[in-house]
Amino acid sequence: MNSKLIPVAVINPDAPAECLEAKQPEIDNGTAIHDKSGYFSSSFMQREWDRVWTRSWLLAGVVSDLPALGDYFLFRIGHESFIISRTKEGIRAFYNVCPHRGSRLLNQERGNRKVFVCPFHSWSFTQDGALRSITDEETFRPEVVGHRPGLRQARCEIHAGLIFINMDDDAVPLAEELGLPEGYLENYQIDRMKVVRHVCSEWGSNWKVGVEAFYESYHLHAVHPETRGVMGDLNVQYDLYPMGASRMIVPLGEPSPRIPDQQTVNEGLQFMLREAGVDPDTFAGSALDVRRAIQQGKRARSERLGLGYERFTDGQLSDSWATGIFPNVQIGCHPEAIFLMRFLPHDTDPQKFWYDTMTLMFPVDDPNYCPPGWMGLPDNTDVTGTVRAPTETYLIDEDPNLGLVLGQDAAFLPSVQEGMRSKAFQGQLWGEQEQRLRHFHVELERRIAIEPCG
Repeated sequence: MNSKLIPVAVINPDAPAECLEAKQPEIDNGTAIHDKSGYFSSSFMQREWDRVWTRSWLLAGVVSDLPALGDYFLFRIGHESFIISRTKEGIRAFYNVCPHRGSRLLNQERGNRKVFVCPFHSWSFTQDGALRSITDEETFRPEVVGHRPGLRQARCEIHAGLIFINMDDDAVPLAEELGLPEGYLENYQIDRMKVVRHVCSEWGSNWKVGVEAFYESYHLHAVHPETRGVMGDLNVQYDLYPMGASRMIVPLGEPSPRIPDQQTVNEGLQFMLREAGVDPDTFAGSALDVRRAIQQGKRARSERLGLGYERFTDGQLSDSWATGIFPNVQIGCHPEAIFLMRFLPHDTDPQKFWYDTMTLMFPVDDPNYCPPGWMGLPDNTDVTGTVRAPTETYLIDEDPNLGLVLGQDAAFLPSVQEGMRSKAFQGQLWGEQEQRLRHFHVELERRIAIEPCG
């Protein structure tokens, strides 16, 4: 047996250790085949709820969605709902439940409220969650309401324009659990970006199948053959961080080594040149020169528009820094836009999940300024950021119009979910191009093994 591994790609071998582009030291997560029952089992789904979802920092939303005092949005996961609101004391997270009889306080996804009033019996609460009034309070014995029951808060912290909540009052601080290097996400200035599209669609597989599909580029040549002309799928740099975080740097603007033609500037590469402000009709280089031309084109655009791209490495201007935060987040990081993905467990069915995506962009006054094409932003989308895009919700049999690449994933994953149930399938055999999957599962199983307190 040949035990020699193909060397893992390094995007920039000259990057110093402190550079965000630098290849991270290897982490050996072993070669074990992990139990497949966690993709189908309701009991395992409950263990995930008790030991992962209720005890991890969860990405609830973005700061730019709460510009004014009293602004709020709802974040739902499983049977829990949270009000994420900008109060006088800052952004806070409240359980969306009245302490009187358990009614949901709010059902409208987003809005502005100075006072929260329960629709069941009109109990009201101040913006900071304190009890404001009890309807007909004189009919309650003091022993019942004398403790002045207010709204219960969840832990809430902000990082790089992203809002995280945690249902565990004893959880470690967010900074300790993220696992990413200091300045990694801050570099993209997400707090200045605006949501231009928000889609929540129901997919036909377990949430972990969704995470896994987006944590590797190994499937690109097969499921997304169109990408072979524009993505270096065998030149991907994989990096593993503490606490289950990881990333892959996918070179864009170059043909896959899998195809023989490494010279022709195909239609896809021409499209990418045009996105970067480079005229493909006058471009004199070969396919192998496109990635560098994209970087140069974006630097020229930055100088013209004052975008401050000097804070980015050349690779950040052309490539996708697909960044994972445990347990359920993948962020496609680009200077122009980020594509925020959350793989949310289904309320009741372990063989379904909610794929929640936000496309965030800088409000730049330039008609040629756009997010990368793979994000699938529909034509005529308002990208100015002046109006917050409404959330589009689609059930499993509806088309969420996510674009070609994401649509292919949505159509394919149910067959993976179904095939894993076969008696013939014993468990996943991960290669080094799938090392992020093994890293994710090692962290998942570590947390599953921790007994709940109380």
